[in-house]
Amino acid sequence: MNNTFRVGNLFGIPFYVNASWFLVLGLVTWQYGGALAGLFPTLGPVAPWLLGLFAALLLFASVLAHELGHSWVAIKQGIGVKSISLFLFGGLANLERESKTPAEAFWVAIAGPLVSLFLSGLLTAIGVGAALTGPAAAIVQLLASINLALALFNLIPGLPLDGGNILKAIVWKITGNPYKGVIFASRVGQIIGWIAIATGIFGNIWNLVIGWFLLQNAGQSAQYATVQNKLAGLTAADALSAESPIVPENLSLREFANNYVIGSTHTWRRFLVTDDAGQLVGAIDLDDIKTIPTGSWPQVLVKEILKPIEFSTTVKPELSLLEVVSLFEQLKVQELPVIRENGVLVGLVEKAEIARLLQKQAEANPA
Repeated sequence: MNNTFRVGNLFGIPFYVNASWFLVLGLVTWQYGGALAGLFPTLGPVAPWLLGLFAALLLFASVLAHELGHSWVAIKQGIGVKSISLFLFGGLANLERESKTPAEAFWVAIAGPLVSLFLSGLLTAIGVGAALTGPAAAIVQLLASINLALALFNLIPGLPLDGGNILKAIVWKITGNPYKGVIFASRVGQIIGWIAIATGIFGNIWNLVIGWFLLQNAGQSAQYATVQNKLAGLTAADALSAESPIVPENLSLREFANNYVIGSTHTWRRFLVTDDAGQLVGAIDLDDIKTIPTGSWPQVLVKEILKPIEFSTTVKPELSLLEVVSLFEQLKVQELPVIRENGVLVGLVEKAEIARLLQKQAEANPA
């Protein structure tokens, strides 16, 4: 997230604050400090603003507790939490991966609202049981109300809100497809966003802001899930690079140049070399053959100048493209060899080829 500053760790989780947080901190301090000054004129000229700042910080502590609720349940499921960030619209717990089952996804999603509901009830009980009066009672009542509103707002059934993630888990359970759950919950989020904007036109600026936020994020979630759903339905074999750069080791350099380089429409700089059984034995670069006099090319075989090659990871033809893309990101690579169970190399799968495959599908099946 842009303009975000790391301010420390919480239970080992990196904690960030976005620049927009300071804007909200100032607005809440100004608004509530002014309200306290009007309600309790005996506080003097400074105390109301200090109490307003204190209330604003407690507000964000409530948001932080909400996100820690999500994080705690995720950690219990073995999911790492990359960070927690506070920003204009609240907070965000950035998880390393999604839950493995709809039930687990449901509990991660609902944990935040449950924490907020608990805090609202606790603060209400403290306010009543301790018989608080004056500014202390006002602040406790405010925080109880804010935590209740935080829980109820987040339970709205549209992504990216917690209620949307709960809806996603329910649709996932019904359909057996997590991406259909995301798409459905995102569409609901977009509908709610349009409703918020429509009502905000009549003077409620916060509805406009919230509606825009929902539309932007829900739309992105829907697009991302649509791509993931397509990738999950395709395999590495579906995205093999056309004319994958594979040559047999017993080919002469002259045959290699004539058959694979001269006149080729592809601009491969490196070719994978296989033995008689079709198994990967190394690679040859175009620059390598330049070291051999052209007059010797008919006598020199590819296997004589090939170089050993190591791929830390190979993929099976039946592996889903969603998992292949995940490997690309983990390994920071652009291509991976596709090898059958018997070790035979069948081709390369590249990021660029996957993108082209998705583009062709989109053109063949326009939305």
